[in-house]
Amino acid sequence: MKELSTIAGIMKRPTALRVLSFFLLFFCCFNSDVSGEATDKIQSGRFLAERKQMVEHQIKRRGVTDERVLEAFMKVERHCFVPKPLIPSAYEDRPLPIGYGQTISQPYIVAFMTEALHLSRTDRVLEIGTGSGYQAAILAELCQHVYTIEILEPLGKRAKKTLNELGYKNITTKIGDGYQGWEEYAPYDAVIVTCAPSHVPVPLKEQLKEGGRMIIPVGEGFDQELIFLQKKNQALKQKKTLPVLFVPMVDETGRRH
Repeated sequence: MKELSTIAGIMKRPTALRVLSFFLLFFCCFNSDVSGEATDKIQSGRFLAERKQMVEHQIKRRGVTDERVLEAFMKVERHCFVPKPLIPSAYEDRPLPIGYGQTISQPYIVAFMTEALHLSRTDRVLEIGTGSGYQAAILAELCQHVYTIEILEPLGKRAKKTLNELGYKNITTKIGDGYQGWEEYAPYDAVIVTCAPSHVPVPLKEQLKEGGRMIIPVGEGFDQELIFLQKKNQALKQKKTLPVLFVPMVDETGRRH
């Protein structure tokens, strides 16, 4: 009866007010989805502003300057890769839990590792540890194709669904043991590892193309170093870059590699 009482009230008003009131009532009744669209736009604008702040303050000011990398971070919507309760925290300067004891890495670390690979549009990249899919999406903006492996099936399936929904056609996913790499598509121009083994896996070294680059956290517990390697004349030259803290690399049984 609310609608009838509203109309009755309008009829008692002066003519000009009746016309305006009828228009407003008509607008509200037949455009009930407008508020939802407006909310979506506000949310979209908010996330864009948060991405700009993330890129400027968390990434660029810390020394990541590759314009292609910065553009990728502006384009890829990080809030699409975190659990719904954590969406308000998606652009904060920290890693976030994504379930199953795993995390989506701090934006700066993702950016640092990505820039270190010096990717070109023709590169084919192997990623070990799909996780949320966020790193794979960033890589896909910069190279020809990404091959990504996740050992935890629920995470791998969820990441694949997210990446498909976002329209990425140049990412191939797999559930499996990342320590073994992905021989089927080797060799790779670059390899990125987002979980920490106790040593650099031999299969990953072998699957790296001559001149290829690899970035990988190595070590146990709080004693981890992010290592950059490049294959030259079939030998790997390596250097330590940053102290980091990643989840450990494990096999199908949960045993640490």
